[in-house]
Amino acid sequence: MRRRPGDPRRQQRKTLSRWSVWIVSGLLTLIAFALLVHYRRLPDLSSENQVATQSSLNLTEEMLSPGSLIRQLGDQITLGKAYVVIAKESSDLVLAWELSAQIRAAQQLLAKSAAQANPLEIEEVEHALQKFSMLLSEAKELHYDSAVMIMKLKVELLGLEEKVSIANIQSTAFGQLAAEAVPKGLYCLGNRLTMMWAIDPDFRSSIARHKLAKQIVDNDLFHICIFSDNVLAASVVINSTVLNANHPEQLVFHLVTDEVNFGAMQAWFCTNDFKGATIEVQNIESFTWLNASYVPVMRQLQDAAKFRNPRYLSMLNLLRFYIPEVYPALKKVVFLDDDVVVQRDLTDLFKLDLHGNVNGAVETCVQSFHRYHKYLNFSHPKIRENFNPDGCGWAFGMNVFDLTAWKSANVTSRYHYWQSQNADRTLWKLGTLPPGLLTFYGLTKPLDRNWHVLGLGYDPDVDVKMIEGGAVLHYNGNMKPWLKLAISRYKPLWERYVDFSHQLLQECNVH
Repeated sequence: MRRRPGDPRRQQRKTLSRWSVWIVSGLLTLIAFALLVHYRRLPDLSSENQVATQSSLNLTEEMLSPGSLIRQLGDQITLGKAYVVIAKESSDLVLAWELSAQIRAAQQLLAKSAAQANPLEIEEVEHALQKFSMLLSEAKELHYDSAVMIMKLKVELLGLEEKVSIANIQSTAFGQLAAEAVPKGLYCLGNRLTMMWAIDPDFRSSIARHKLAKQIVDNDLFHICIFSDNVLAASVVINSTVLNANHPEQLVFHLVTDEVNFGAMQAWFCTNDFKGATIEVQNIESFTWLNASYVPVMRQLQDAAKFRNPRYLSMLNLLRFYIPEVYPALKKVVFLDDDVVVQRDLTDLFKLDLHGNVNGAVETCVQSFHRYHKYLNFSHPKIRENFNPDGCGWAFGMNVFDLTAWKSANVTSRYHYWQSQNADRTLWKLGTLPPGLLTFYGLTKPLDRNWHVLGLGYDPDVDVKMIEGGAVLHYNGNMKPWLKLAISRYKPLWERYVDFSHQLLQECNVH
């Protein structure tokens, strides 16, 4: 059973907030000390540097003049802010208070001039400059050694950078823990369903007979495959698809899960109504061909370091590279991730001409983003010599696969080749998309962007029109719609396909 962290978001917010305050303070001080070095000599208020023959100056002209009093006052404010930080660091709170008061007075003087758009009286500015200069001189005598202080600040900034790096790692870890955690309600639902399946042999027998339905190999129907260990998530994918289908009885869903959730999946999908659609549930453990002698990743998973990443560990995630082996009788399938919601009839996807390509997918490159060089190590000769760094990336999660073309191109062998080449993880790090980009390189047809709208699991600003017009909405990212981490703006789009009045959901307090 996966752990459920207490509240990783709160810890994440506190950590990042603390480091942000420190580093901003340090950067402000370092910038200010750069100015201190530049303006090491305090402003000379003698008549040689002031245009004292005029009783007043036009504000804009004065600011642009070489001996600008207003600019000198602004520089003093910047220097004063630096000395405030230093005085506080040295526990000289009296000086820090006096500097802060003088800074406020100078800011009020500048604000007054800007608000009235009138020239400042030279005597008024000179008085402020003189008073500020005396205070800065005192601060300089007590605290200022630019070389030593700048070195000290550099050391502190290096320390802060290291702490921020650690905080980012912790933030990623907390987010991953939260995303992988099983909410209590879903855990309860899985247990209840598993018990239903385990204690009733007649129920299991009826399910076994149901699996023999001829629809699951009928290529005149529309076949959709989903690989998931989440009962409710898979249910939303199927429910949203059939409710938006013109002819749901022509849909066949092929669901593969793990051994732990197999009974629960069987119980749920055989006891609930999905508008006449056919649903097949399989256990990944029944695929005897899926073993270390055939699958390179299963050999590589023996590396303990890789076991720490659930996305890399899960064979359900990697099963997308073996679809023809899972469904040898089928010619074309639509693949859906379990974190999507379907808003439109999908049968037109099966009518698309892929022009000999294997994979139909929505591209994700915008300008320089999500191109091949973002995912792959182009310093490695095997990548550099075989792929275009500016090649456009695409998304898993809603894909059309021509399985006849797949077999002709021997795509699974291509995947095995690249996975074997990456045993030391020098071609790419982790995940399923990088090997997908290599495996389907030159075999992918771009689809209209409205077929697959991404980002609902991490981006709070997905375009409203894209969401409204999207056929498939994808909650890719850690903020899944069944978690408390979910972005509230997008949760109703997913929750509308959950029957919260269902007895089991109410008993398990799923809401």
